[in-house]
Amino acid sequence: MNNFFTALVNYSFMQHAMLACLLASIGCGIIGTYVVVKRIGFLAGGIAHSVLAGMGIAYYTGSSPLAGAMVAALVAGILIGWINLHWRQHEDILIAAFWSVGMAIGILFISRTPGYGIDLMSYMFGNILLVSDQDLYLMLILDIVIITMVILFYRQFLAAAFDEEFSRLRGINVEFFYILLLCMVALTVVLLIQVVGLILVLALLILPAASAAQFVNTIKHMMALSVVFSIAITTSGLVISYEPDLPSGSTIIIVAGLVYVLAIICQKLFIKTRAT
Repeated sequence: MNNFFTALVNYSFMQHAMLACLLASIGCGIIGTYVVVKRIGFLAGGIAHSVLAGMGIAYYTGSSPLAGAMVAALVAGILIGWINLHWRQHEDILIAAFWSVGMAIGILFISRTPGYGIDLMSYMFGNILLVSDQDLYLMLILDIVIITMVILFYRQFLAAAFDEEFSRLRGINVEFFYILLLCMVALTVVLLIQVVGLILVLALLILPAASAAQFVNTIKHMMALSVVFSIAITTSGLVISYEPDLPSGSTIIIVAGLVYVLAIICQKLFIKTRAT
């Protein structure tokens, strides 16, 4: 523990890693709440794994993998949202197709890129210690975009999440806000890739919000508590992984899983205590 705090004070890469945890946790807590409430984890998974196509193409062309990830995530969010709205009876098959085809396209371009490896693998499995100043600026911008959109359209998102038919009767364009929400999920996926990597991003998107849902009943409170849980989970995972040199992304997800289990246990004990 002492070695970690010494490194945090003396080394800029550790300071970057801690800032990345904080910035990613904001978007994760806010958008993860909508993913859990709306029950669109499978759609979020499709978006997340489609990102590899953009990263592979960007890496092949010499562009930034993170920029490619953002473009691919937004395109996947729009297409998956449209498909889910218009071809709902085939939703599971089509989302699975996005999931697998997106990864296949990414792997194809990666295989044709001379000397690929360490950099792209850090995006796949996460290496928070490699976060740069540019990455932090991008994460800050994405957080600002997410917070601004939620503030501007909070009521519309809330109505669309809980009662689509009533929202339509009130004149709310449910389809537009649904796809906009998936685009914000896409931006959050790009945020979290920096922390835990593409493979584990879905777990960090869902588990803190699912843990918060055990204790609160309103969306605003759930968002706030989810952000707190996300910060605690990511920073704890970073601290735990440092001394034994464990993969930080995997450690963060294990901590998230433990927090979720403890949240369920605490909630069950609270209900049992009130019943007696």
